[in-house]
Amino acid sequence: MPLSNSYWWWINRGTHQLAGLLRSQRRKSVRILRSYRNLHAGERCFILGNGPSLRDTDLSLLRDEITFGMNRIYLLFLEMGYQTTYYLAINTLVVEQSGMDIESLSMPKFITWRARNWVELGENSAFIDSDFTPPASFATDCTGRIFEGSTVTYVAMQLAFYMGFQKVILVGVDHSFHTKGPPNAVVAAGEVDSDHFSPDYFSKGYRWQLPDLEASEEAYKLAKITFEKSGRQILDATIGGKLTIFPKVDYQGLFP
Repeated sequence: MPLSNSYWWWINRGTHQLAGLLRSQRRKSVRILRSYRNLHAGERCFILGNGPSLRDTDLSLLRDEITFGMNRIYLLFLEMGYQTTYYLAINTLVVEQSGMDIESLSMPKFITWRARNWVELGENSAFIDSDFTPPASFATDCTGRIFEGSTVTYVAMQLAFYMGFQKVILVGVDHSFHTKGPPNAVVAAGEVDSDHFSPDYFSKGYRWQLPDLEASEEAYKLAKITFEKSGRQILDATIGGKLTIFPKVDYQGLFP
């Protein structure tokens, strides 16, 4: 491992691993995570991205489905008339700026261990040891390291696999952004957010990281391989989505 990579491994891994050994929060989280192993064996779930296509999606059809929501999806809950079954956030900028909103959510939550100082978790929620540094991997055991793959959606896939879901269906994962710039660069949101389901998703001045679509595609390939080796599936029901890794299915056709 080159010296520079070795240094970042220590900053991004070693520090948090040590904190995990010393702090009861992380040990408690591991116990909670173990209770989710294969909890939904054989079932299907939906992972909701936050793309504009959610506006073209009849989300009322998901009311009685098991769903994963991410980042600021809660801005849509009032309109939806229900909350997602699970919630997760791994971007420290999101948790730092929206910690109070996240704490107020009542469903089980999965939050990156790096953001432990910005949010308190309830009894059924857990800090996960998510990590953006190499090596790339797909975690089948989410009590340990979870590679982030440049997108929270990839972490949701790993949690879904760990929970035993047979079929994972993507909705609102547009995989397309109007805002341009270097991947992972931190920018301040402008007046109107055209990259998410709400123009106020990242309100003016909200700091967020530009996507790395190529890196996320490489991660998605790992997810596809792992699911298929296990006789399971990830399907893409995003309306008009640009992602080409997973088989496409008609959203409306998923419901009787």
